Amino acid sequence: MHAPSRAELDLSDKESVMRVMASRDWAAVINAAAYTAVDRAECDPNSCWTVNAVWPAVLAEYAAKASVPIVHLSTDYVFSGDKDAPYLETDAIGPLGVYGASKAAGELAIQASGARAVILRTSWVVSPFGQNFLKTMLRLASEGVEIKVVADQHGTPTSAADLARVIVRVLERMLKDLSLSSGVYHVASAGETTWFGLAEEIFMNTQLKCDRPKLRAILTKDYPTLARRPKNSRLATDKIKCDFDIALPDWRVAILQVLKDTIV
Repeated sequence: MHAPSRAELDLSDKESVMRVMASRDWAAVINAAAYTAVDRAECDPNSCWTVNAVWPAVLAEYAAKASVPIVHLSTDYVFSGDKDAPYLETDAIGPLGVYGASKAAGELAIQASGARAVILRTSWVVSPFGQNFLKTMLRLASEGVEIKVVADQHGTPTSAADLARVIVRVLERMLKDLSLSSGVYHVASAGETTWFGLAEEIFMNTQLKCDRPKLRAILTKDYPTLARRPKNSRLATDKIKCDFDIALPDWRVAILQVLKDTIV
């Protein structure tokens, strides 16, 4: 497995992408790269669109020509969040902002490429690394401030490590079973919560070097952002369970493991 560095692979340059693709005989392609700064995307649509829509199209074009499978990560943000139940893979997309629209365009480009592709939509990814909600909560706790957290957006936190294992299992199947067709699948931990519920769970299971912060539940309207967020990010995961026998543990289990791996 080879993961090109940013110095080696410029996602905004098609020639750079094609040069790296031509540098060796790839058995498969995994696209986990994305422009995920949801609010900044509203002011920087060109960069967001290049990484989330144009880049996947180029990758899928290569995968189709080379006859190799591709696994692509997508997001709950392709949906509007207006549905009262978990979203199915067959539900109509309706992104609310630039980020969601760019990810939806990336999905459509891959599907139109003719490549043998599996698109994995996921939600609320947390990890000991990089920037994500869990890391933000721990940083705010260290600053000793009251933390206001939205309590009317519903979804499921998903561990990046769990997601990585799913990608490997799906790709292994695709490499072994050439009859396995393309498709869109939802993958997320079991259960559901709100951002406020997630914050409570984080601090309930974290030994902080400071006093536990005070949390205040607020509504989306009380926390204006450049980009609108879907109020319902719940994803139905029955399809991936049926086709790949994959089912992730409850989101609380995932959070516990991420916290164990995070230096507080």
